[in-house]
Amino acid sequence: MFDNGSFRPDSTLALRRVAERLSTDINWPVAPTSLLHSSRVSPEQLDGRPAQLLEGALEQFAEAGGETAMLLPLFFGPSGALCDYLPPRLDALRSKFQHCDFRLASCLESPADDSAELIAVALEAQVKQAMKIEGYTNPGIIVTDHGSPLAGVTAVRNRVGQKLGASESFQGHKTMVASMERREGDAYVFNEPLLEHALREISQAGIREIIVALQFLFPGRHAGAGGDIAEIRDSFVAKWPETRVVMTTPIGESDQILQLLERRFEEAISLSS
Repeated sequence: MFDNGSFRPDSTLALRRVAERLSTDINWPVAPTSLLHSSRVSPEQLDGRPAQLLEGALEQFAEAGGETAMLLPLFFGPSGALCDYLPPRLDALRSKFQHCDFRLASCLESPADDSAELIAVALEAQVKQAMKIEGYTNPGIIVTDHGSPLAGVTAVRNRVGQKLGASESFQGHKTMVASMERREGDAYVFNEPLLEHALREISQAGIREIIVALQFLFPGRHAGAGGDIAEIRDSFVAKWPETRVVMTTPIGESDQILQLLERRFEEAISLSS
């Protein structure tokens, strides 16, 4: 199982917890790895165990005589990491270790099943918890992801946001989707609105309580404490002090994400049998 990776230890520690739960559920060894970044975290911050990157873990597996490795992406949608970065590296591994079968499973969300609804359910639980803690009664809700240069990734976020807004719990609430950031140029306008714009739009509508529902898997420099989204929130509140804005926590350890990982694993196994 692999995610994109993070320079923050909390992300790797959370990834390991998910891998342990998944391994128990599927009765199969699950190695938590990342594509990038995590190997630069000090092992002292990771209970003395250095983080593993995917390529290195696969090389070790093949060199030890392993024959079949299932690669399970912990990604919401078909990001550039999956579509552009990983394929040539897998091709190189397949050429180097021709005895080993490297199989790539699907990402978490697919328009062909109810995965967007399951992700929305995970977000719904976090939104309800925030409402309870903050005492909010009818907040505006903004489903926020990082933003992507690939329209397919943004489409995932939009489907999840639509499912959340259509849920019985939030009928009557103003619900929006937003990107943390986007690239410049008209080619990337599909990422709009940016979070800062969505916050302003809801506040201008007279809503003084807002929940930013984080469609992120783990805390990191974007969704973690003091991260980029927190900075956007703080900057907005400084300009609109009458509006209260709270962020949910990432959903990578939710039961729904674990259920989708199990589903993608079982699908990949059935296709290869």
